[in-house]
Amino acid sequence: MGGIRRISFLVLAVLLLFGEPWSVLVLLPDWPSAATAAGTVVFALAALAFPALLYLGHGPRQNDTAAKIGDVTLGTVWVLFSWSVLTQVLRLALDLSGVESPARPRIVAAATVAVAAVLLLAGNRIAMRVPPVKAVDVRIPRLGKGLDGLRIAVITDTHYGPLDRTRWSERLVAKLNRLEPDVVCHAGDLADGSVAKRRKQVDPLAGVQAPMGRFYITGNHEYFGEAQAWLDHMASLGWDPLHNRSVRVHRDGAQLVFAGIDDPTGAASGLPGHGPDLAAALDGVAPEVPVVLLAHQPKQVAQAQQEDVDLQISGHTHGGQIWPFHLLVRLDQPTLSGLTRHGPTQLYNSRGAGFWGPPFRVFAPNEISLLTLRAG
Repeated sequence: MGGIRRISFLVLAVLLLFGEPWSVLVLLPDWPSAATAAGTVVFALAALAFPALLYLGHGPRQNDTAAKIGDVTLGTVWVLFSWSVLTQVLRLALDLSGVESPARPRIVAAATVAVAAVLLLAGNRIAMRVPPVKAVDVRIPRLGKGLDGLRIAVITDTHYGPLDRTRWSERLVAKLNRLEPDVVCHAGDLADGSVAKRRKQVDPLAGVQAPMGRFYITGNHEYFGEAQAWLDHMASLGWDPLHNRSVRVHRDGAQLVFAGIDDPTGAASGLPGHGPDLAAALDGVAPEVPVVLLAHQPKQVAQAQQEDVDLQISGHTHGGQIWPFHLLVRLDQPTLSGLTRHGPTQLYNSRGAGFWGPPFRVFAPNEISLLTLRAG
């Protein structure tokens, strides 16, 4: 019964995603019947091919060509759907202004296409760029003066995948190194696919320079593929995987613990020892030593605050990636981006450096986060 309900939901979602823009862009009064028929065929074929493309691209076969086409289709139809709905406000305004059919629906259709085109072009440019730096000071009351000014560069959600972004990865590393951070953290969702398929894009990360540590944790997408293999591969590149464990750093008599826990999806992955275990990660940590915790999903702060963690660093949300998808993300996560406080714990949620699936970011820019810790 659950399978039938899931399939019914997916069918309904596809019909809605493609049907709404079809009704706005194709069902125009006094439009040539040939144009209406052609538009209907295009939308119907896209709707039928769309689930197959996503399955072939992101399912067990991981066909990169299918993934690229399916991802672009997903991003495009989502933007068209969103603005087909929103331009109904324009339709109402035109109606109140006395603009009659057929001019009114044609103006609405033209506005929808124009806005979608601008957003998709700009969104692709933002998604494909090396992210700008977002600098934030974070005050840690328990931090010793010797570590005041510690600079932590954070990247997350690189999602190396069907598009070959090796050159992007090299430029990302060069930008990170120009920041001269003390510590660099990758907060999960490193890549989509196997190590064999994605290592060319990931391997430039071996060049990241951080004298006090390079730390990596798993995100949920590692558990769609080869989580343990990615932990091992990042270790071979010189990164320190914080797989439910912690590392202590020192400077001028002050101490700070960097701890990391697995993504919650690891618990159901079937991999022995995977799944978040904060108790194991903090085992042996003295109560007076401040803790920075890497946890991929912001909602893991519920456990962090119970253990008086000073700062949690997360990713996962992409800031919503393609507006207004952020409304759905907020149903599951306590925050989209930025620095927030949750009891004794501060949470910094990065919008991420890359993107998943559709190569677009709309009103959700990517970032390299540069956190400067301040004492007292």
